[in-house]
Amino acid sequence: MRVAIFASGSGTNLQAIIDAQIKTIEIVLVFSNKSDAYAIERAKNHNLAVEVIDHKYFESREDFDSEIIRLLEPYNLDLIILAGYMRILSPVLVRAYKGKIINIHPALLPSFPGINSTRQALEYGVKYTGVTVHFVDEGVDTGPIILQSIVEIEDRDTEESVLEKIHKVEHQIYPEAIALVSSDQIELKGRRVVKKS
Repeated sequence: MRVAIFASGSGTNLQAIIDAQIKTIEIVLVFSNKSDAYAIERAKNHNLAVEVIDHKYFESREDFDSEIIRLLEPYNLDLIILAGYMRILSPVLVRAYKGKIINIHPALLPSFPGINSTRQALEYGVKYTGVTVHFVDEGVDTGPIILQSIVEIEDRDTEESVLEKIHKVEHQIYPEAIALVSSDQIELKGRRVVKKS
């Protein structure tokens, strides 16, 4: 599968995906909305194509996403992987790549969607949080779930220490989920993602 990875920050999940050397994907593009994202350096270190479009120059989310669609067209993508991409996708982009966008979220969805999910989990007092990889739909963190993994919250944990645990799990589970999607091992049945028999 020809994939693009979208990242806005340090790119640790991008690095984990690169390091996993998933045989069923070819990373043809790393896209960022931030020219100073360290993810760009990681991509360049691996001779991956990089494109940057700054969202600040667009009046609306839809205008920005329409420009992304134009940019992506020549790449003939099979899959878009959001890896620390800090923008909510508009329906314009989601519809253009329906069923072909996946995201990773640092909580056990449907609990604690959106931003600051680790802080939300700690404030709520849950004993377990985790990581969810899901297909992207037009809601915020509402798409069908591909894989989940649990992280225990201990009494002495802080937001930083929980995030550290979450990142370790993310770097394991995301390549695994990408391999499942890109090797055609799963299918959607209603909202459920199931392994093909």
